[in-house]
Amino acid sequence: MSMTVTTEKVLSKRGQEARKTAPGSSALLNRGQILLFAALCIFTFFNLIPLLWAILTSLKHPADAFTIPPTLVFEPTLEYHKQVWLDHDFIQYLSNSLIVSAGTVLVSVPIGSLAAFALSRIPRQRSGPILSALFTVRMFPHMLLAIPFFVMGSFLNLIDSYVLLILALIAINQPFTIWLMHGFFLDIPRDLDEAAALDGCNSWQSFRTVILPLARPGMTVAALFSLLLSYNEFLFALVLTGVDTKTLPVAIASFGGEDISSLSLAAAGAIGIMLPIVIIMLLLQRHLVRGLTMGAVKG
Repeated sequence: MSMTVTTEKVLSKRGQEARKTAPGSSALLNRGQILLFAALCIFTFFNLIPLLWAILTSLKHPADAFTIPPTLVFEPTLEYHKQVWLDHDFIQYLSNSLIVSAGTVLVSVPIGSLAAFALSRIPRQRSGPILSALFTVRMFPHMLLAIPFFVMGSFLNLIDSYVLLILALIAINQPFTIWLMHGFFLDIPRDLDEAAALDGCNSWQSFRTVILPLARPGMTVAALFSLLLSYNEFLFALVLTGVDTKTLPVAIASFGGEDISSLSLAAAGAIGIMLPIVIIMLLLQRHLVRGLTMGAVKG
């Protein structure tokens, strides 16, 4: 009886202490969240400064764009955006970039998913060296690989073709896709493979009907990152393309020049090249966040 009373007193005392400390802990938590939110806002603002500056430059006349100190009150103009889209074949360059990016994603993600699934289902002692070798390939400087691709493309008469650029981008970005998908497949229990085998599925049927639907968020993330890497590629596009297949990064690089008005034109082009990616990211933001929270950033 005495032990029961003592226990009740101890629990009551602990409850009172918890009630006393709870408001303070909640206040500290709220204060920490506010500080974190403020720090993120400041960090975001500083990262958006170049973008805001480019937007303002693209809307200014050259006389207003490069004054010291900068002019904040000015008469906006859409002349340079009009020139970019209508007078400099921007739509053609955008089509080339989208064709190359789509081709890279459509080939890279399926192959990378198959390779990553196979590596996730073999012992770590065997998959580790392969993953390390892939990581080493990804670390190669692009210029080191661009020259051999140019030589092979010249030999096969593929210079200034979509095929050569797509194959080069697949080769350089495939290790990243495999590493990314490997983390997703590791999070999928192997018990599902065994259950599918008991139901009569072979390895391909198990992968297609059981594993692949579960890895769909990871494939979305891999596709988005592959799209970004191929869409923004400059060096391979500069070396391997010509007049017919020139992509946006290469085209915008040619906008700059000695004429100061070309800088406003380049700013308008930079805004134009960002618009498709921003729209895609806004449309697929939910899938991207879901994929990243389900293990895409794990090794």
